[in-house]
Amino acid sequence: MTRVHDLTRRLQKDNGSKIVLLVSDGLGGLPLEAGGKTELESANTPNLDALASVGETGGSIPVLPGITPGSGPGHLGLFGYDPLEYDIGRGVLEALGIDFELGSNDVAIRGNFCTIDSDGNITDRRAGRIASEIGERLCEILDAIEIPGVEVFVRPVKEYRLVIVFRGEGLGGRVNDTDPQTTGVPPLEPVGADEPSQKTAEICKEFLEQARGLLADESPANLLTMRGIAMLPEIPRFQEVYGLNPGAIAVYPMYRGLARLVQMDVLDAGATLESQMDRLEATWNDYDFFFIHFKYTDSTGEDGDFDGKVARIEQLDAAVPRITALGPDVMIVTGDHSTPAKMKSHSWHPVPTLITSDRARTDASTAFGEDQCRTGSLGQFEAQHLMLLALAHAGRLEKYGA
Repeated sequence: MTRVHDLTRRLQKDNGSKIVLLVSDGLGGLPLEAGGKTELESANTPNLDALASVGETGGSIPVLPGITPGSGPGHLGLFGYDPLEYDIGRGVLEALGIDFELGSNDVAIRGNFCTIDSDGNITDRRAGRIASEIGERLCEILDAIEIPGVEVFVRPVKEYRLVIVFRGEGLGGRVNDTDPQTTGVPPLEPVGADEPSQKTAEICKEFLEQARGLLADESPANLLTMRGIAMLPEIPRFQEVYGLNPGAIAVYPMYRGLARLVQMDVLDAGATLESQMDRLEATWNDYDFFFIHFKYTDSTGEDGDFDGKVARIEQLDAAVPRITALGPDVMIVTGDHSTPAKMKSHSWHPVPTLITSDRARTDASTAFGEDQCRTGSLGQFEAQHLMLLALAHAGRLEKYGA
């Protein structure tokens, strides 16, 4: 994306237009049986359908065809950063999301409290999604861990999620996850891909050994797994490459961290979709680009709850009029990836996407769903090009060349 960002720096212009990027996490889905409807197609979405009927639709490919993305790569693509060029560890995003100030000698780790049995095998990868209050107490216990040669920080995120940061000289961030992504087996051993990362891996082993003892009498969260072990990378500022003043309205820490990574202003958005809309309305005159994140279409998909995901899509649809009433010049609705309830996981399927603008070439779509987006005028495109489309539809790009 270096060449693309060089181009947007040259062509960007400020015409006072406003862009809203509404991201419904894990939006795309699959029918439960052949010939059926996906979650999005099953939902009653009169407001999203109305946008599709006056805009352009298509399918965004988060990374590459066939590649299933994590939330980090999925969002970086939407922000216009090549997810293959900027491979950001989830630990960094979680740390930034809780306002932890990472330094150049820090390794950040996303932790998941889990449940293990007497044989050391994982029986629940999320410890029953323990309440945040329990997670906070357990983090206080683990924050007392001491390891020679490094500083150790343990901070709660939400529910079963936590952040661990090791601070010290000569550390590396290329260490595998210890979450095996299944139950009935023990956590994986941390292994570094190079000498500095192997030093980090040994510290991870020591931390986990101490954690096993400290949590032995806890239930259901009696251990943790480590994911997204990484160090803070260098990445261009969103405002500088696009000429936009961005505000991020997200509830979950990781997505706030993604916005902070590219130096968006991360706004206090409360804890509900309604409070997010309140913040949007209150700050409408302060920014010209808004990233709004809605989490629960992803979590219901991961739980395999088809009907629950349908209900969450309908909840999001009901909030759309509060956005359109503000009169954005460009409104985009999409997801960072697909999370079909049928699969109970992220998937590689193209994500339904719509763009509305006075400059939009309206297509034949009359509803917002996978089938109609498949034949929409946007076609199937890599998500990293979405920001170019947003800028063009907003009239924020000068002509290229003579």
